[in-house]
Amino acid sequence: MVLSLINTKLLLRRIFPSIILFIERVESMENVFDILEKRGFIEQLTHPKEIKELLSKGSVPFYIGIDPTADSLHVGHFVSLMVASHLQKHGHKPIILVGGGTATIGDPSGKTDMRKMLSRDFINHNVECIKTQVEKFVSFEGENAAIIVNNADWLLDLKYIDFMREIGSLFSVNRMLSAECYKQRMETGLTFFELGYMLMQSYDFLYLYNKYGCKLEIGGNDQWSNIIGGVELIRKIGKEDSFGLTFKLLTTKEGKKMGKTEKGALWLDPNKTSPYEFYQYWRNIEDSSVETVLKMLTFLPLDKITELSSLKDEKINEAKKVAAFEITKLVHGEDEAKKAEEASNALFLGTGSLENMPSIQLENTNISIVDAIVLSGIAPSKGQARTLITQGGISLNDNKITDSSFVLSDSDFKDGYAILKKGKKVFHKLIIK
Repeated sequence: MVLSLINTKLLLRRIFPSIILFIERVESMENVFDILEKRGFIEQLTHPKEIKELLSKGSVPFYIGIDPTADSLHVGHFVSLMVASHLQKHGHKPIILVGGGTATIGDPSGKTDMRKMLSRDFINHNVECIKTQVEKFVSFEGENAAIIVNNADWLLDLKYIDFMREIGSLFSVNRMLSAECYKQRMETGLTFFELGYMLMQSYDFLYLYNKYGCKLEIGGNDQWSNIIGGVELIRKIGKEDSFGLTFKLLTTKEGKKMGKTEKGALWLDPNKTSPYEFYQYWRNIEDSSVETVLKMLTFLPLDKITELSSLKDEKINEAKKVAAFEITKLVHGEDEAKKAEEASNALFLGTGSLENMPSIQLENTNISIVDAIVLSGIAPSKGQARTLITQGGISLNDNKITDSSFVLSDSDFKDGYAILKKGKKVFHKLIIK
């Protein structure tokens, strides 16, 4: 009997090799739910048992929303796209929803004031920019190819009375106001305009459920209330297979969101945050964040991550180097990651090339140190530049500057450049044209 089964499988392998390989791949494949859990992504689930079972079956369409409030994604979106990538690699179909419609209101979650209203042209420009960045994380080819949709295509044509009768009537205002995203705004003021955001995001899920068979919405933990709204809306119209999952936000040990720099957000666009600056951010993370960052922002095997994150004292810097390289490679490509690594090694180890570190070109050598600090972006104003100098935070070519009236000269530019430094970790190259 056993021999007969073996012979049958061998025969099928000759006739239908691709089918047998697919079956074997599915049989050996670990449930992506378990992978997300082991990597520390999962925070909250609407239906834990059902979601795990759902993700163990075939190809499940799922969606993640991105509001185009800027022309680039940032580190917060990076986490979202990593989750989407894991799901796709295990056979599920990503729907990337760009909120061209919802961005006209703006999500009130985590905001103390109403968001600035954006023009349609500004939003449309941002949508196009975001599409090119998403392609680095999910594939738009193959059986479970990702698709990008813009909710402006269906939200902007809705008729108010019809929408409120069909959708608004299914929402309890009391229940909505108890949601964290609205509750924290009650003291400062919540507009009726913003109150409608949850209805619109919930309707997005219903629309994608009906058109694409989308069963699962995923998002950061700050989206929990909005995700529940969509799941419950679908269930209120008689469907029982809508689900929601949120993942943890990337935070420091103090609970602050990671990805904030002195210049603002850590962007995925190289024109906003250079690959070198991006690399250096991860190279300088806290020791306690190494394991989390490696698990959530790289595809390194978990046993390798355990090995790296168990390093202590000075050796943990080796793990940070690996994290910085792997994360930069994902976002900017391997060539840019290597260049950033070389520039970092040149500064900190005396090896490698300074060519790819952040730099500005100057018309001549006679520039005040204060102007150089502001031009390089190390400080946003002359006042803050002077404060950095008086606090002993500025060096030029490793010589501490204590005089805010200091003016650079030809002797400061060896080989045509000078290195301006803030503290121990922020460097900028000043180049003479």
